[in-house]
Amino acid sequence: MTSAEPNVDAAAGRNGGTASHSPDHSRRFLQLLRISRERLVDLVAYGTYLALGVLVMGRLWLDPYNRVLTGNEDDHGLHMFLIAHSERVVFHFENPLWSERLGVPDGVNMMSNTSMMALGIPVSPITHFFGAAVSVVLLLTLSLAGTAAAWYWVLSRHFVRSRAAAYIGGLWCGFAPTMISHANGHINFVAHFLIPFIVWRALKLREPGRTVRNGAILAVFIVLQIFINEEALLFAAMALGVFVVAYAAMRPAEAKAALRPMLSGLGVAAALSFVVLAYPLWWQFFGPGHYRGLPYDPDAFVTDLAAYPAFARQSLAGDPATVEVLSNSPTEDNSFFGWPVLILLAVAVPLLWRSVAARALLITGLFFAVISLGPTLVYKGEDTGIKLPFWLISNVPVIDLVSVTRFAIVATFAAGVVLALAADRIMSLAPDTTVAGHRVARPARIAWWVALVAAFVPVAPLPAPVRGVEPLPDFIASGQWRPYVPEGRTLVPVPLADVTRGRLGMRWSALSDLEFQAPRGYFMGPADPPGNIDGSWGQAQRPTSALLQDVYRNGVVPPIGEAERQAAREDLIYWRAAVVVLGEQRRVDALRTAMTELMGEPPQRVDDVWLWDVRDLPVPPRD
Repeated sequence: MTSAEPNVDAAAGRNGGTASHSPDHSRRFLQLLRISRERLVDLVAYGTYLALGVLVMGRLWLDPYNRVLTGNEDDHGLHMFLIAHSERVVFHFENPLWSERLGVPDGVNMMSNTSMMALGIPVSPITHFFGAAVSVVLLLTLSLAGTAAAWYWVLSRHFVRSRAAAYIGGLWCGFAPTMISHANGHINFVAHFLIPFIVWRALKLREPGRTVRNGAILAVFIVLQIFINEEALLFAAMALGVFVVAYAAMRPAEAKAALRPMLSGLGVAAALSFVVLAYPLWWQFFGPGHYRGLPYDPDAFVTDLAAYPAFARQSLAGDPATVEVLSNSPTEDNSFFGWPVLILLAVAVPLLWRSVAARALLITGLFFAVISLGPTLVYKGEDTGIKLPFWLISNVPVIDLVSVTRFAIVATFAAGVVLALAADRIMSLAPDTTVAGHRVARPARIAWWVALVAAFVPVAPLPAPVRGVEPLPDFIASGQWRPYVPEGRTLVPVPLADVTRGRLGMRWSALSDLEFQAPRGYFMGPADPPGNIDGSWGQAQRPTSALLQDVYRNGVVPPIGEAERQAAREDLIYWRAAVVVLGEQRRVDALRTAMTELMGEPPQRVDDVWLWDVRDLPVPPRD
């Protein structure tokens, strides 16, 4: 990050700096096409990023309706639900902050569930006509490519002279093992394409005389990012804070001069953002369905120190057995730089050390790499008990809600910018640069690019793993369910949708564009309101949902008597059930037996499902 200002010399070179060279045949051809070499390089960069995104998500593209990402099937289903909700907002004018399509009778606070409306609403026509399954794989693909392209654009226009250097930075930021890991279902942690613009515009706040303009532009990016992923915005704010403090410590006079316009611009950005975000954030933290805390200890998800030099499971050189020891989950391989990249970063340090901004960036990346290790050092799966700096801030509000290992995402982006700056430094060596009487520019460039290729090949991404799932029943897909489910009543899938079990019910809802209401589901909500609003995965268990999930998990039908049948009746009334539906799936015979005993009668066979019609049950009044 050599400067927060646009690179004027680089811009001049792009606009006219090549005029002194004799145009060759390729240049004449490009001129005939009215396209500059720089623009052609841009197109090649964006095209290769898109091709890589398609490659990573290719297996899911082959059949998005009947395949799931095995790295995180739960979050794949959750994000389908979130995207389907945006379709309801656009095409059915439903409340963007709230959904009654799952979690009946309580509903779901969408602001508390990373609703991603800034992504879901633009693709809502695709969701409407082709389904949430297509929108999810499309967003994952475009988010990978878009994050790389955004870093490339910002780097090439404002921080480096060489487009090749910017390409390397964008390639790492968009397709590092961190990003490939989150592409197993976390759209919100892959869609980082606003982050480089937020960083750039925040640094632009130091410009005097443009306080309102710069603050307003930053506010637009902040608002959009809130509706993609608030956690990423927190990371960006923290990273900028560390960078500014580090830079100010080394250049106090310059920092002092920039303090007033920067604070003024931040004030404008904060004020304008507050106008737009005040109500959505109130809804998130105080509205219906809000919760406090998380259903797990964020400190339990830390980065193993041995993970940084290791290779991720979806890297070309990855070793699944090693990764299992070092990683929290397939979607949280947040470090795994690989030792060749670490060596390359170490080489970049002396190359960039003369730049104060680069040193501040290196400090920022190292800071977040260290705090991603958590409160105590974990090495090769063993907690050493050695206290680390994060121990001092682990209980700070808001920070105590973050999965600690995700701080490594900031280190990943910092590494990408460092690699771009180092490549730019190598490319800027004059042809006649000599050391001890020997010309070094050309050999240094060749050595750098050879080392870069050698470092990047082992961490090259592999396609995301998928598996086939049972197709959406024709009873659901064809709309045959409609006569069975009056307005205000629910369709109850067997087993009920929940985290780690009963995923089919969640897919039924999402693949049918949330046209019917259903109880339970996989989302964040209060554990047992109103008495207990601690964060929980979905709603408090009911006797019948717990029984059916046990049958689904074990394949064993427990003894069912009058008490269980009465509980089932009460649960169905509570869920406002109109029909209970069982489709083809594993444990289907055991589930049908259990449900038959609970209902006291066998099901009807309608098309490709078994169902129990319970429309005669009373409907409780709404609160």
